[in-house]
Amino acid sequence: MTTTVKKLSFTEFLEEYPDGCGIYELVDGEIVQVEATRAHKNVARFLLFAFNDEIRRLELDYIVDKDVVIKTMTAEGKERGRNPDVSVVSASLWNANALAYGAILEPLQLAVEVVSTNWEDDYIDKLDEYQRLGISEYWIVDYLAIASRSYLGYPKVPTISIYQLQGNQYQVQRYIGSDRIMSPTFPDLALTVEQIINSSQIQKL
Repeated sequence: MTTTVKKLSFTEFLEEYPDGCGIYELVDGEIVQVEATRAHKNVARFLLFAFNDEIRRLELDYIVDKDVVIKTMTAEGKERGRNPDVSVVSASLWNANALAYGAILEPLQLAVEVVSTNWEDDYIDKLDEYQRLGISEYWIVDYLAIASRSYLGYPKVPTISIYQLQGNQYQVQRYIGSDRIMSPTFPDLALTVEQIINSSQIQKL
């Protein structure tokens, strides 16, 4: 006999989300745990604090968080549940239903993915899904230079790719080394790629 595993909808994913024991995403109808190294978390935390500092300094109408679940769709119309490493969302949107537990269905202002070994997810799948959803700004932080040369060039070096939505399509700008990041959401942000890469603490090993 063949046992068929039920494919979950996005609503069912939220209902069955394992609470208090990790971060999960919905991929191809199944709940998948997202695991990250401490270095990965260091980078995400560094950016979260940097964004939050700008939000507070300029009194911007944004909230930054690391545990925001969003609903995306694939080109084939399949529902997916994503949890970016860092999410920046309109505070007005967030607080319009402050008692809600569920996911954000509207586009985020900014999503950050810190690249892990499954780099194709960030550069291909999530890129397409976030563009489809209409997320205004998407950062891919490849602090280990894991992606292929078609994305990073030769020689491969740690790179931060910032995708900005122009109409319905992303336009990308890549940054390396001492480049200062130019963020449409946070135009006064004074960060270089080196600072972000160094926040991983890997260089101290």
